[in-house]
Amino acid sequence: MSIVILGIDLGKNLCSVVGLDATGAVVLRRSMRRQTVLGFVSKLPACVVAMEACCGAHHLGRLLASQGHTVKLMSPEYVRPYVKAQKNDDRDAEGIAEAASRPTMRFVELKSQEQLDIQTLHRVRSRLVAARKTLLNQLRAILFERGHAFPAGRRKLELAVDAILVDPDYALAPRIRQLVADTRAEWRALDKQIDALNGEFVALAKADEATRRLVTIPGVGVLNATALIAAIGDGAAFRRGRDLGAWLGLVPKQHTTGGRPKLLGISKRGNTYLRMLFIHGARAAMPSLSKSETPLGAWLRGMLARTHRNVALVALANKLARIAWATLRRERNFELAHIAVAG
Repeated sequence: MSIVILGIDLGKNLCSVVGLDATGAVVLRRSMRRQTVLGFVSKLPACVVAMEACCGAHHLGRLLASQGHTVKLMSPEYVRPYVKAQKNDDRDAEGIAEAASRPTMRFVELKSQEQLDIQTLHRVRSRLVAARKTLLNQLRAILFERGHAFPAGRRKLELAVDAILVDPDYALAPRIRQLVADTRAEWRALDKQIDALNGEFVALAKADEATRRLVTIPGVGVLNATALIAAIGDGAAFRRGRDLGAWLGLVPKQHTTGGRPKLLGISKRGNTYLRMLFIHGARAAMPSLSKSETPLGAWLRGMLARTHRNVALVALANKLARIAWATLRRERNFELAHIAVAG
């Protein structure tokens, strides 16, 4: 068999493998357990191994790359049009192999173990923050049902709940008071876990030179910087900064037909978590940047004068993402006073 492209449809237990020759004809169809895929592929001559960028693909891809194979990962949405007729694991593997043969296909950069570790920390922190938010909303509802309303804000609620727990004359039933105390203890535990992860991100940012350059950009803190490094590495997968903004879903969605351009809201494609961080970072940086006497400040003031504040906010997030890409690729710190702003 002269296999040129090997498509692997990864599963939890079973994987489907399809091999294509130089003409694109199928010369191999095989189903095997996940543990035997590495040994089977090691016996083949060096070829292109294509997979969908899913859980476990980066780990297996690094192992296959160490054997001399060329690993190509693709987004599942780009593979879907190449799956013929009825969907099954064998057809999925064939579609993966065929999609990888297309010269215009976009591939996902193979991530290192360090990048995956940082992404894991971010996902755990995101889960803990969501759990804390759910806990606070439930605590507010419990107290509101008993006639106790508090101002918005986590800090204000924290002070109010602590005052309730130390006041024995506060109008709460003994069982509800104990429930509020237990919920407050759970809240403290979540705060402690989140603070510990925040400390890890600060340490990672100090230890990595690329991350230290990123945090010189207004609106980009240690969370944004570490998440960006974990997602794109040095940014070499993107030809220009606007490609990164489009990948993050920070550009208008286009629906053009008959030569009539029509731009809608932002596409919201790509990494949802990273897009959220850049938008929050832009929101924090907007007040100071809009007052700065710099090209970026003048551009932002022009945006605010002719469009809605939220639209300008997303445009600033897109601008910061493009600046972050340039900072990574040029390997130098951001200088607000000398940056040239276009578009």
